[in-house]
Amino acid sequence: VLTTTEYDVPLLKTRMKELAYLNAKVRFTFTDEREPEHDESYYYERGIPQLVEDLNDSKETLTPVIYFRRVRENTEVEIAFQYHDGFNQTVLAFSNNIHNPDGGTHVSGFQMALTRVLNAYAKRMGFLKEKDTNLSSDAIMAGLTAVISLKLENPSYNSQDKVKLVTPEVQGLTNSLVGDGLTQFLEENPKPAKYIIDKAITEQRAREAMRKAAENIRRGNAMDSFGLPGKLTDCISKNRDECELFLVEGDSAGGSAKGARDRQTQAVLPLRGKILNVERARLDKALDNEEIKSLIAALGVGIDLSMGKSTALRAEEEDGEREAFEMAVVETKKGNGGYGKKEKEKDEPTFDITKLRYDKIIIMTDADVDGEHIRTLLLTFFYRYMKPLMDRGHIYLAQPPLFVVKVGNNERYYASSVEERDELIKQHRKKKDPTVTRFKGLGEMNADELEETTMNPANRKLVQVHMDPQLEMEIEQMFSRLMGDKVEPRRNFIESHAKQAHNVDWHY
Repeated sequence: VLTTTEYDVPLLKTRMKELAYLNAKVRFTFTDEREPEHDESYYYERGIPQLVEDLNDSKETLTPVIYFRRVRENTEVEIAFQYHDGFNQTVLAFSNNIHNPDGGTHVSGFQMALTRVLNAYAKRMGFLKEKDTNLSSDAIMAGLTAVISLKLENPSYNSQDKVKLVTPEVQGLTNSLVGDGLTQFLEENPKPAKYIIDKAITEQRAREAMRKAAENIRRGNAMDSFGLPGKLTDCISKNRDECELFLVEGDSAGGSAKGARDRQTQAVLPLRGKILNVERARLDKALDNEEIKSLIAALGVGIDLSMGKSTALRAEEEDGEREAFEMAVVETKKGNGGYGKKEKEKDEPTFDITKLRYDKIIIMTDADVDGEHIRTLLLTFFYRYMKPLMDRGHIYLAQPPLFVVKVGNNERYYASSVEERDELIKQHRKKKDPTVTRFKGLGEMNADELEETTMNPANRKLVQVHMDPQLEMEIEQMFSRLMGDKVEPRRNFIESHAKQAHNVDWHY
């Protein structure tokens, strides 16, 4: 028996939309008889190829959507993927309409085939020479958007929440399907095939440079080369579990924050201006940005070059890459009279969460539109290159006040929104007409005010950034549309959601 009639309407709609993508030509309709304006219908004639197109609607694509389907022994496999000119990868995996955020055997089979076939093609067509190292799976997957959907009997998962498929025979099925289909596609479509290989080769070179830079950071060289002592005001404690790092907007606010902090457990890193939008720039360009350099070095974990994949999925893909490399060597020997096997060196990890120096990373920006923009840029960086910090709940948003409401000479109340301000005025109007002052920025607050309202754990409010794996599709689309290069998808989103906007600053 239901004990409540409260429904998460956005979540239900997202799930129905997802099901409509996964089940082509099936219509899903959400109806709320209490609020007819919530009614919505979802229908996709072609299914997951349309999902790939929608995920890439804010990107410049390099290939058509490549789609394969096969049914074998009561198991149906559908795979759709497309390359774009970016460098982030998105792989959504499903089994029996259930999202598997940590991937599994269907993902490893897909990646093994992709790595094996593209390396063999690159060698056979002369894109790679005999002496060249095989293309890594990370280089091949860069700029790839893929959806993998299986329907099978008696699936096996690693846990009750079904985040990872472990049915062993699925790996061979996806491997052979993609291997056969992609080989044929490359032979019949030399132009997009060249785009894919050229992009992977360029990506491999860029990643090698990024890896070296990230390794330097991880090994601690960054403390010297990035000049952190002049920016970071560190805390005394070395116990990570009690330490916090405040990322503060500007030197002025940084000065107030340094005076307001608890020196034992709270560190402050002021950031000057807006950091680079990493959704529109490669990481090698981002590493030239002084603020990003300082941030990476202060945290101590390095850079996650896996572009946002979960820890379990990264481990799955490393296993798949090793197998794909061995198979690519065999394939190459068959096609070209035998290239000598080139041993693949084991790269050191460029991201190590055990090196994290602070349990809480708190983004503390002004409570206005500019502050929210800086916050969004930082969240984009964390999402793309330090996503495990988000997954494990280490990222927080400070909630500084926007207004101070003074009643008489001694009473002061703080509000973080117009609604809170109006409620405070209403509550205290009977005592004496309150006066309202708006803070233009954190720099206007003295150390005592900042400590009382925003930094002291006893009084402050924090918002923990949480990544719901079941909303991965929506989250990826949101970052891509709002932070990407294309203007039209962003404009369309703003126009369709304009009535829902809040915290808008009006300048006269």
